[in-house]
Amino acid sequence: MDLFLNILVDGVAYGMILFMIAVGLSVTMGLMRVVNLAHGGFALIGGTLAHWAAQDLGLGYWAGLAVALAGTMAIALPLERVIYRRIYGFGELQQVLATIGLTFLMIATVNLWQGSALLTIGLPEGLNRVVDLGFRTLPAHRLAVIAAGALVALGLWALLDKTRFGIRLRAAVDNRDIASSLGIDTGLIYMATFALGAGLAALGGVLGAELLPIDAYYPLRYMVLFLIVVAVGGMGSIAGSFAAALGLGLLETAARYLAPDLATLTFLGLVTLLLVIRPNGLLGRV
Repeated sequence: MDLFLNILVDGVAYGMILFMIAVGLSVTMGLMRVVNLAHGGFALIGGTLAHWAAQDLGLGYWAGLAVALAGTMAIALPLERVIYRRIYGFGELQQVLATIGLTFLMIATVNLWQGSALLTIGLPEGLNRVVDLGFRTLPAHRLAVIAAGALVALGLWALLDKTRFGIRLRAAVDNRDIASSLGIDTGLIYMATFALGAGLAALGGVLGAELLPIDAYYPLRYMVLFLIVVAVGGMGSIAGSFAAALGLGLLETAARYLAPDLATLTFLGLVTLLLVIRPNGLLGRV
């Protein structure tokens, strides 16, 4: 029983990190129709800004998190305006080439600025303390990650399904010309959505730095993992991304507990089998 509970807690925490980072990619790929392989780069930017503000400037963890979110979204806005807006509607190959080039530019910039070593983000005392769950002790940070992931999922569902912004975004996706003729500023909607996705990537990058360490090559190391979450969940589906991230987090954690030597092989094999059975993902649109 203790083993099962350990897998459950660690797997859910890991899955919540995957969800926070990958859900923005699901939105941009599923709703905005752009293959954004630079998405992990925004998590890198967020982690780097948090490290710089918290460690180099001595502002502390929470101020570093605020700087990471604001700074990443501020960088994402002109990038959407100058680069991404020009590749909407292009073929997948052109989008892949453009965004992978942007990824290498982000990596080179961070490497020049902070070097290639791990960029640590020291936790505050409140998140660094140990919580006794009865069957094990757990850093409070893990519980905070789980709570943050649940709040992000709930907030995104409310934003996209229950607000005028969500209605206008879906209208712009379904038929941009008609949406524009009805007075919807589709350019502003797309820019705000893109910045939101980048901000979520930064949030996941900072909160998940304990499990997915930040360094200059972070986007390349975890790009496939984020794409797997989107593919399994179904592009554009918040609920699908949430279910996929939790399921994959539990699956990989269980594999590492039970068969560490075969963990990666088992994980990828099961993902491949699932995509053969459900090629559009768990909740993806056909």
